[in-house]
Amino acid sequence: MSELPQRVRIREVGPRDGFQNEPEVIPTEEKVRLIGLLVASGLRRIEVTSFVRPDVIPQLADADQVLEAIARPEGVAYSVLIPNEKGLERALADRRRFDEINVFLSASEAHNRRNVNRSIAESLEGLGRTVARAREEGLRCEGVISVSFGCPYEGEVPPARVFEIAERLAEAGCDEISFGDTTGMANPRQVGEFFAAANQRLTGVELTAHFHNTRGQGLANVLAALEQGIASFESAFGELGGSPLTPGATGNISTEDLVSMLEEMGVATGVDLALLIDASRAVQELLGRPLGAHVLRAGPVDWQR
Repeated sequence: MSELPQRVRIREVGPRDGFQNEPEVIPTEEKVRLIGLLVASGLRRIEVTSFVRPDVIPQLADADQVLEAIARPEGVAYSVLIPNEKGLERALADRRRFDEINVFLSASEAHNRRNVNRSIAESLEGLGRTVARAREEGLRCEGVISVSFGCPYEGEVPPARVFEIAERLAEAGCDEISFGDTTGMANPRQVGEFFAAANQRLTGVELTAHFHNTRGQGLANVLAALEQGIASFESAFGELGGSPLTPGATGNISTEDLVSMLEEMGVATGVDLALLIDASRAVQELLGRPLGAHVLRAGPVDWQR
């Protein structure tokens, strides 16, 4: 096994990526309470909401209220997902309440058309203007590339195409690129080869892995990325999330499972697993159904017993 990073950075995406897939609207005060529990667990990077059109995703129509209500503890970076220039202008009304923006597009033409009704070229052009404006406001920018490891409509996605998109995002001013296994199609060998090549081609930008667990390979894919030196991951508490464009796709890898595995392997996360499980149990009670995280179901292991 290759030498693993000593420490990783985790961005919790449940309050945005997870909540947007829930059929019933979660009250704003409950979103704020759950974000507070996530902060208390030690998570320091949290995607809290998105400034998408309220009629498209009603669940996130309260983005400005959430930002106004959440506490702003020192050392915690809040990010918001921005679909386009109009979304950024809406978000900038609350500029003092967040630190980063995440912009997104897909690595396949078919998925990008279905998701944002644009070609990849059109998305890159618009996101370039969005990132430039965000940087003028002193915001850190992450570019998210969906279906980086396979598309439900086109099948295999060539890594070279993904890297070309990543280079364009980096040139536009993105400090970080997230590669999304949006429908859980990736496998560990593929992930290892992908990030080995990414490390060679993409320098000067933080590389982040974002895995879903549709085929049960999420944590194996994390390990494959770790072995290539990747030290930045995105996950959702309670394994929340999914893919609205792909029926049957399950949620993100759970933050509890991720933290549990990493800490037991000697890779530091800075997260208190017991407090994180408390947050996941709270969202489980709120939603009224069991969630997918294995650690949440079994409870953390006390190795001192």
